[in-house]
Amino acid sequence: MTATPNGRLVPVDDTELYAVERGPEDALPLLVLHGGPGLDHTMFGSHLDALAQTYRLVLVDGREQGRSARGTDPATWTLEQHARDVSALAASLGATRYAVLGHSFGAFVALQHAADFPGAAAATIISSGVPSTRFLDAVEEGLAVFEPEELREQVTRSWADEASAQTQEDCRALLTDQMPWHFKDPRDPRIAEYCAGLGDTVFSPAVLRASSLEGGDLAIEVEDALPLVTQPVLVLAGRYDRTCVPAAAERIGALIPGSEVHAFEQSGHMTFVEQEQEYVDVVRRFLDAATARHSTA
Repeated sequence: MTATPNGRLVPVDDTELYAVERGPEDALPLLVLHGGPGLDHTMFGSHLDALAQTYRLVLVDGREQGRSARGTDPATWTLEQHARDVSALAASLGATRYAVLGHSFGAFVALQHAADFPGAAAATIISSGVPSTRFLDAVEEGLAVFEPEELREQVTRSWADEASAQTQEDCRALLTDQMPWHFKDPRDPRIAEYCAGLGDTVFSPAVLRASSLEGGDLAIEVEDALPLVTQPVLVLAGRYDRTCVPAAAERIGALIPGSEVHAFEQSGHMTFVEQEQEYVDVVRRFLDAATARHSTA
């Protein structure tokens, strides 16, 4: 494993994934999967750090993203491979027991992992995810009526620009332009603060282009497999999420036996920013309960 100033590169299958670890080394690892695609672990900032009081946060840059290694075949940039990477990362870290939290694109990966490897994780948290690409049809429908109207063109263009992003600057600009869409209040003053905090983000234009909704080949289809998931699952949703709509969370919850669904009533897509304290509290309570159930099983 190659050490870097803030994290390390961990061998995973045919590549190396960059991981930043926070919290007690002997605590249950929580593998945290970022959104995007094409973003990295810095999107979480310090918003989840309170969980490191009890759990070992492992913030991961996905395959070909962030500070992870480059050079893998684009044919491997699939949700199925990303899911295999989760298990391989846990094995490389020596974690026989671990939990997974994925947000947005990371939630797609976490859900694919739960579907493909039921019971491999001690617990799984799906934060702003969908079980099928059909739920993302809501994006186009929502853009047509997005308010305030003066931001509609900017936000709509940002989604279209994902398919042609070439540089770090391209990605940063489109994310900044798109961010009002992802908050309940498109004029939330925290938007500027959040975007300013992404100064260390390493964007991955190639991965973004490959999986964009405009011409990419992103395919999320796990509904048939979800009834076979065996570990405790927490599904998190923002009541005003315009991308991963609450109906998607409800569908996941209906399909996974014994799963728990929690809606953040004052959030859009950025639940861990918009309602940070509640987010951390809900995740901690879930992990505490899941850990207790496992220890007494």
